[in-house]
Amino acid sequence: MTPRPWTPSDGGEGDKRHAPATLRNRDAIAAVLGDWLPASGTVLEVASGSGEHAVHFAAAFPKLGWQPSDPDPAALASITAWSAEAGLSNIAAPLHLDASAPDWPLGHADALLCINMVHISPWAATLGLFAGAARLLGPGAPLILYGPYIEAAVATTDSNLAFDASLRSRNPAWGLREVEAVVDAAARHGFRFAERRTMPANNLMLLFRKGG
Repeated sequence: MTPRPWTPSDGGEGDKRHAPATLRNRDAIAAVLGDWLPASGTVLEVASGSGEHAVHFAAAFPKLGWQPSDPDPAALASITAWSAEAGLSNIAAPLHLDASAPDWPLGHADALLCINMVHISPWAATLGLFAGAARLLGPGAPLILYGPYIEAAVATTDSNLAFDASLRSRNPAWGLREVEAVVDAAARHGFRFAERRTMPANNLMLLFRKGG
């Protein structure tokens, strides 16, 4: 999977990266996670990016173990730095994990969260995400996605259309995905589409549950 891009504005102190969007969306995401995550267990976060979400959610859900991951060495260093600063006991060292790879460095998880990866990666990464989740998660376990999507029955906003065009100009393999295509990919890997939540700034949260 192509590592997600960093821009100059994402720079933080030392190894820490700062993604401004995390400050705007983390509380809204956490509110939905409170409804969807299990009461205990391990949450694997795929494509953790800067690590700011990971430390925020680990603090918000102290009974859950948080396992961040990313394929980008700069992101792994950032996650480590943010985690060290937070000093939380329930966040693990980040794993080098490529969603599109056939083997993941983890054997089990009780939930999987993936924020803003699907549109900034080749489609193979999304297919790999579901394939990997199918190996890790038990029956009924949640797989949760957050980000901008296109829906057949909902008019796409001008801002999302512009964002999609910008992504594709940077890499033709990137771009906003159709929810229906994601649901179909999930079904082919044994996941049922359970719920959709509308989020601020034209984003969605999608809940899938492992069949069994």
